[in-house]
Amino acid sequence: MKARHLRAHVLVVAWLGLALAAVAAQGALPVARWLAVHMFLLGAVTTAILIWSEHFAVALLHARIPDERRSTARLATANLAVAGLLIGAWTARPELTAVSAMLLVAAATAHLVMLVRLGRGALGGRLKPVVSYYRAATAALIAGAVLGALLATGGAGGPDRYAGLRMAHIHVTLLGWIGLPVLGTLFMLWPTVLGVRMKDRTVEVSRTVLWLAGGGLLVAGAALALGWRWAAVAGLALYAGGAALAVHLFVRTVRGNRPVSAAAAWMLATATCWLLIAVAADLAWLAARPLAAAQTGVDALLPVLLIGFVAQILIGALTYLLPVVLSSGPKDRAAVRGVLERGWLTRLVALNTGVALAALPLPDPAATTGMLLAALAAATFLALAVPVLVRSGRRLTPDAGTGTPSRHPALWGTAAGAVLTVLAVLVANSGGDTGGWPSAAGASGAGAGTTRTVAVTLADMRIRPARIEVAAGTALRLKITNTDAQRHDLKVEDGPATPLLAQGTTRVLDLGPVTGNREAWCTLPGHRAAGMTMDIVVKDDATTGGGEHAAPGDSGEHPAPGDTGKHPGHTSAPTDDDTALDLAADFTPGWQARDAALAPAPGGTVHEVELRAVRKTVEVAPGVRQQMWTFGGTSPGPTLRGKVGDVFEVTLVNDDESMGHGIDFHAGSLAPDRPMRTIQPGERLLYRFRAERAGAWLYHCGTAPMLQHLGNGMYGAVVIDPPGLEKIDREYLLVSSELYLGTPGSAAQVTKMRQNTPDAWVLNGIANQYAHRPLKVRTGERARFWVVAAGPADGIAFHVVGTVFDTVYKEGVHLLKPGAPGGAQVLDLAPAQGGFVETTFPEAGHYAFVDHDMRHADAGAHGMVEVSD
Repeated sequence: MKARHLRAHVLVVAWLGLALAAVAAQGALPVARWLAVHMFLLGAVTTAILIWSEHFAVALLHARIPDERRSTARLATANLAVAGLLIGAWTARPELTAVSAMLLVAAATAHLVMLVRLGRGALGGRLKPVVSYYRAATAALIAGAVLGALLATGGAGGPDRYAGLRMAHIHVTLLGWIGLPVLGTLFMLWPTVLGVRMKDRTVEVSRTVLWLAGGGLLVAGAALALGWRWAAVAGLALYAGGAALAVHLFVRTVRGNRPVSAAAAWMLATATCWLLIAVAADLAWLAARPLAAAQTGVDALLPVLLIGFVAQILIGALTYLLPVVLSSGPKDRAAVRGVLERGWLTRLVALNTGVALAALPLPDPAATTGMLLAALAAATFLALAVPVLVRSGRRLTPDAGTGTPSRHPALWGTAAGAVLTVLAVLVANSGGDTGGWPSAAGASGAGAGTTRTVAVTLADMRIRPARIEVAAGTALRLKITNTDAQRHDLKVEDGPATPLLAQGTTRVLDLGPVTGNREAWCTLPGHRAAGMTMDIVVKDDATTGGGEHAAPGDSGEHPAPGDTGKHPGHTSAPTDDDTALDLAADFTPGWQARDAALAPAPGGTVHEVELRAVRKTVEVAPGVRQQMWTFGGTSPGPTLRGKVGDVFEVTLVNDDESMGHGIDFHAGSLAPDRPMRTIQPGERLLYRFRAERAGAWLYHCGTAPMLQHLGNGMYGAVVIDPPGLEKIDREYLLVSSELYLGTPGSAAQVTKMRQNTPDAWVLNGIANQYAHRPLKVRTGERARFWVVAAGPADGIAFHVVGTVFDTVYKEGVHLLKPGAPGGAQVLDLAPAQGGFVETTFPEAGHYAFVDHDMRHADAGAHGMVEVSD
């Protein structure tokens, strides 16, 4: 049994060593951070939990020891699966990643079956409920593996769904697979380390904690995967309550006794404190921000969870448990513990100081120092643990036939670690088909043997340079800087990608030897279709190319051929995401037309308004539903009305979890730098302006590409009454615009926008709605029609059939007033213009109103005024 534990723990130490090596390589390999995290969690921690959950389950249930060969097979399968997952994700081989994930699920399922079978017919001890923690944790591992495979193989779907699945994966893995067995084991391990008796309520509390933490995690994981933020907050609150209840019991267990292992006791206590801090901060962050924005907070908490909680728990537990399972008696146990506890106080302080420095919002040098401190503390423990394992291996395993100690177990474990290390090194330095993932800088391939660094800038919906030419086999490095107010990233075809970069942030992508043409693009919705693309072209003899030492003519400041520089020139052929329109069809049951009636200006001189940028699926034509980008859930957004001199205080809140938005009010006059800036998901800004001039004004999203934001519904109207505006019987507001069907931001939709070939022209956001729901007027009543042309490309020629306008007000000027001998037939507005017309309906009947550009009228821009006696 001890020899078996020894062999398994050599694997744990080997994975820890590989993770530390990956940490050290983060500056050179962009993927190294991902590797370090997964080598640590999937490699070291998963192996340790598989070992100890089986060991403790046997002890707590007083069950028979499972068949050693099957246990070894499960452990070997899990480690093989982990190695396959790492290599598959690193080399962008989704088939290997998927197969390895299935293998890990199989190993976890076998482990779960074993834990269930142990409980059948076993005598069971006082703390047998703790085994339920291990079963629940193994179920979390299965769920986490499936979620991770979806994320790694591209099966997570679009950005909205990706954010939720990634959050679910992180929480299920860290709080479920790792957090649950830790909490369960501490009910037994904590009093043992302290050398005191368990509290009488331990069994009862352990059951309650499992229901709270396990049930809360189930709710939170499912809710995150489905994008239900507040349900996830509720689930995390339950988990936090369970963890707090457990910690309360642990605190009450502390007495004045001297712990059996002071080092283990302090590490376990400090790690548990970090768990509570992380869960509380996670809960607060998720409650305050949408899922996409909350990812930033969770990422900031990773050092706390990975190092402060998980690594420290692992080191603390091994500090206590290794002497127990590897020693031959009390004297030997004390000697082993003495080795593992050397300098423990210094290591404890260094590790936790490092966690605090890495987690707090401090400048990069502080965070880097923190990571180095924590890594040094972990490396020191490894340096102490390896000799212990080697000596124990020599003592525990006699050579067959001679009875003398053998080095085989230690050599076996060391060889396993060496094989994994060599495998990682081979993959890292492979010059073959690695799918474009990073290789060592300066590596050669296809005979070129040269390295080239190119400075790449992300700004104004452009990637500069838009084209890079390199000789075949050149090892290419991209030094990417985002100089835009918006966040952007860069994804290389079949290769690496940056995270989302804030303004002023730089990342380096190491592509290794380039042997074929590739495309790179920003992955945010619509940005690729808008032209945020770059071509990497292999030439036999590259004489041009943008870079840190590039020739002046290739700086990326000049547009590509055929590109005017005014709008991005890259488009793709339309896809099959168009939906046929039947304007004669009926709207779906329960549909309601937008109320076109315009309410009078409210009282007061200061108007406080909150507008929320949010995506919403609405019916935009009879029987046709489409996701729109909106202000307040409607397109057009809410109408604002006031008088000259009124002040508008508009709070914009970005509830769109996938992209940034801004707002531009044409009715105000002020410097746009701050009030019209783009805000990211979860952020808010206050836009304050004074309406100094009367008119019918447009407001719209000011974030690039504005063509897409306007074309997908982010616009509205502001009406500022001219002084002396008379009261009237009826007032209506109509905002004209074009309708582009299809997935917002898709290549097909953007192509239609650029070619000005909308699927329909609409009034107040919905095609043909006022033909189905006419506007109501009585004979003899005077009606005023306010009209704003939102575009984004076409204006409107507003006409009411059967009437003549006796009042025309356009762009702040009365062109016609009652009593004048003339009349008007059309209010003609270019995009972003506004005004109103007035008329009186002489008799009952049905008066059609249309955009007199008949293409527009026939395609949805028409309605009816129903006049009754």
